[in-house]
Amino acid sequence: MRTASLLPPDFPQEMAQAYAVNDRMYQLLLEHLDPRAWRAKPPGRGGRSIADIVAHVQNIRRKWLRLSAPHLKLPVQLDRKRCTQKQAQVALAESAARCGEMLEEALSARRGRIQSFLRDGWARPWQPAASMFAYMITHDAHHRGQVCMLAHQLGFPLPGRVTAAMWSWERLCRECGFKLPGPLKMKRPAPGRASNVSG
Repeated sequence: MRTASLLPPDFPQEMAQAYAVNDRMYQLLLEHLDPRAWRAKPPGRGGRSIADIVAHVQNIRRKWLRLSAPHLKLPVQLDRKRCTQKQAQVALAESAARCGEMLEEALSARRGRIQSFLRDGWARPWQPAASMFAYMITHDAHHRGQVCMLAHQLGFPLPGRVTAAMWSWERLCRECGFKLPGPLKMKRPAPGRASNVSG
């Protein structure tokens, strides 16, 4: 017997919007990153520059789309040795929009043309579900953290107001033009009924 879904009907749209907010963090970072840090040689041996890391994020998003949603228009590929900071901003905004479309379609009840999520050509296909969204967000966040740390190590730390703004989900939602997440409505137990919470 199939049970009714507990997910709200606008869940796919909310996931797509959350991914857009995630990208807004990248936009904030690149808007305020000192241009001298963009191609600066990282400390140690064999490390990637900030330009290398950001180009990787863009090109991996492009791979997800190519493998999982080939019917969607592919965003531009970035050349890590030549792309500018501004070109990266534009490219990331485009790939985030396409990834949002992919998420919304993949997480909907009908799934449209997206029947599986492929993160790489060698990887096993995943059923489009919350794990797909979590993987995409985690990949972006991992490399965003690398960029913030590397900028600091290079002597070009992001201003504190910028790193604080990256954590202000309500502000980021507003900047993206989305409705703010509503307050959680808890059901109160009926009078005279014992609570399930033990203490």
